[in-house]
Amino acid sequence: MNGRSVHPGMSKNTMVNAATILMQFHGLLPAAEKPEFTDGYEGFYHLVSMSGDCELAQATYIVRDHSAEKFAKKKAFMRQAAELIDAQYGQGTLELDLIDSYMNMRSMVEPHPYIIETALKAYEMAGVEPRIIPVRGGTDGARLSYMGLPCPNIFTGDYNAHGRFEYVVAEELVKAVYVLVNVAQLTAELPA
Repeated sequence: MNGRSVHPGMSKNTMVNAATILMQFHGLLPAAEKPEFTDGYEGFYHLVSMSGDCELAQATYIVRDHSAEKFAKKKAFMRQAAELIDAQYGQGTLELDLIDSYMNMRSMVEPHPYIIETALKAYEMAGVEPRIIPVRGGTDGARLSYMGLPCPNIFTGDYNAHGRFEYVVAEELVKAVYVLVNVAQLTAELPA
């Protein structure tokens, strides 16, 4: 957000408070579509950080969805919100930079069903009951899938990821290693 700082005593009709406009932009995003209010395959707008003052303010968001169509709609909604801000305060007030970092990996993995079959067999060999759940954030598996190496996510034994109380259960971490070793063994046995 680009604002105009003016002494508060002389700011009427001249000050453009970038921090306030940033809050206005955030308020335009659907309140019910934040990570803390969504679950499973529901997408979200996640405000990761914000900083600023009267003259310049910025925010970083993560936007996720499990459908490419819904993901595109979320990005289009953000563009419309930015256009609304610019229409109110002037062109260039809000500079929106959308960068695709993690896409849903499903479309990259589904054409290769043996990948999922191999992972499920590896779980079985390790004595672990697999739970197939949607991953609601960016993952190494998503990044690798879009770099040409389709791969599902495999558990690591972690809980409360990215939070202050994140932890790993040692026994589950060991099981994850067994699963990975089994994946390697099963993959080596696949026909070329």
